[in-house]
Amino acid sequence: MKRTRPLTLVLLAAFGGVAGFIVEIALASSGRPIIALPLSLSITLVAAGAIVVSLAVPIARAIRGTNQRPINPFRAMRVAVLAKASSMVGALIAGVGAGVVVYLLSRTVVPAAATLWLSIGAAVAGVVFLACGLVAEKLCTLPPDDRDPDRGEPLPDRRLS
Repeated sequence: MKRTRPLTLVLLAAFGGVAGFIVEIALASSGRPIIALPLSLSITLVAAGAIVVSLAVPIARAIRGTNQRPINPFRAMRVAVLAKASSMVGALIAGVGAGVVVYLLSRTVVPAAATLWLSIGAAVAGVVFLACGLVAEKLCTLPPDDRDPDRGEPLPDRRLS
C-alpha cells in the first residue's frame, strides 16, 4: 500500500469546501434552513482519531521490536487502510466545515455565533482526524530494507549450496 499523497488530501479538502459552500447556497436560496454542523460531529471525529492512533500503536511496537507478541498481518493491513481512510475523510470534512464557515462569513447578516463556532469546530476536528490518520499510517509503515532493489542495490544471494 502506498502512503497517502498530499495532493489527494488537498483535492479532497477543496472538493469538500466547494460542496459545503454550494449546498449552503442552494439551501438558503430555496428558503430552507442552512446546515448547522452539530457539536457531536466534532467530538466524534476527535474520538475516532484517538481510536485510530491507539489501534496503530501496538503495530508500531511490533514493527520496531519492542513488543514480544507478533501481530497478525491482516490486522496490521486493516489498521493501515483505516488510517488512510481516516486521513481522507478528515480532509473532506475539514473542507466541508471550511466551506460552511466561508458561506457564513460571506453573508451580509451574520447568523448566530454558535453556528459559526460549531462550523469552525467541525473544520478543526476534521484537521485533527486527518492528522491522526496520517500519524497512524506512519506508525504502520515498515522500515526500509537494508538493500533495496529499486535503488539498484542487489539483494543478497540466498541460494542453497
